[in-house]
Amino acid sequence: MASYGAWMAQSAISNLTVVDRVPADMLHMVDAHWYQFPPMNPLWHSLLGFAIAILALISVIGNGMVVYIFTNTKTLRTPSNLLVVNLAFSDFLMMFCMGPPMVINCYYQTWVFGPLACEVYGMLGSLFGCVSIWTMTLIAFDRYNVIVKGLAAKPLTNNSALVRILCVWASSLAWTIAPFFGWNRYVPEGNMSACGTDYLTDTWSSRSYILVYSFFVYFGPLLMIIYSYVFIIKAVSAHEKNMREQAKKMNVASLRSSEAQSTSTEMKLAKVALVTISLWFMAWTPYLIINFTGIFKSSPISPLATIWGSLFAKANAVYNPIVYGISHPKYRAALYQKFPALSCTDSADDSQSVASETTTVVSAEKSESA
Repeated sequence: MASYGAWMAQSAISNLTVVDRVPADMLHMVDAHWYQFPPMNPLWHSLLGFAIAILALISVIGNGMVVYIFTNTKTLRTPSNLLVVNLAFSDFLMMFCMGPPMVINCYYQTWVFGPLACEVYGMLGSLFGCVSIWTMTLIAFDRYNVIVKGLAAKPLTNNSALVRILCVWASSLAWTIAPFFGWNRYVPEGNMSACGTDYLTDTWSSRSYILVYSFFVYFGPLLMIIYSYVFIIKAVSAHEKNMREQAKKMNVASLRSSEAQSTSTEMKLAKVALVTISLWFMAWTPYLIINFTGIFKSSPISPLATIWGSLFAKANAVYNPIVYGISHPKYRAALYQKFPALSCTDSADDSQSVASETTTVVSAEKSESA
């Protein structure tokens, strides 16, 4: 408390600002908006550096294990799982490339790697985030294709999955290198320990990039994910209702022995959809709010507020492998075989994922009706 009081007194007396620690070669990238704020409490830099270090460690280990197990387990090398591997690979790169620099910058309480590194850092964060978002969209469409269209759907092949992944990386790269050619730019954020898009410059070129890019990486994918999961839940609910009606006509309790479990299939899918969309909002909405607040000047943005945008966005790289990897039963089985101490395996009866269970049931019903 004594050091905190001394820091407050020193800031007030010497009229320091959050920009004072920024190296001279970086000052041309700092917006005049940040000069009005006093230095952040060093405690915030310490907490942010510690949190990013923990998130980076968990993300690198977790996503690294997802990539390793999915690529080295024969039963998991399927076209659909290539999308999961791409998601884990993107999240792995995000924290592997961005975690250490941010921890070092938090130690020095400012960006210390120079202007070019700042621009590359901002571009990489945007690139990996964009790839992750669109890979999540591809996963949602793949589940929609399998569950809603069923046997009538065109199956995903390795080649088609690789083409889609390549298109995601190419389009994401095209969007994220645009600031290098004058459409917006990458600048230090308010906490001065990270870099991102410029949402404070009051020009149409800068604003238009934020508006168009936010639709490409936020609103568009979000609407597609919601669309996919709404129809998935509707399809499964209708199927479950049909199964119960057939069972009632046949005077049996159920047409499936697995229905003895307490949670129905449609409820499982509803939870997956809810978790997916909720985590999406948790990860990217704070950053979107900060960017939109900046371009529309709706309220002043403080350096402390920019911390939460960075933290929540980077946390997305941690829980993606949990949702798409660890929740996969065959992945848990492979994890138990290769790393018994880290096993997440449930009972032996848990041998199918929600998507595969639903697909099997739908296929069986269509076979019976045929």
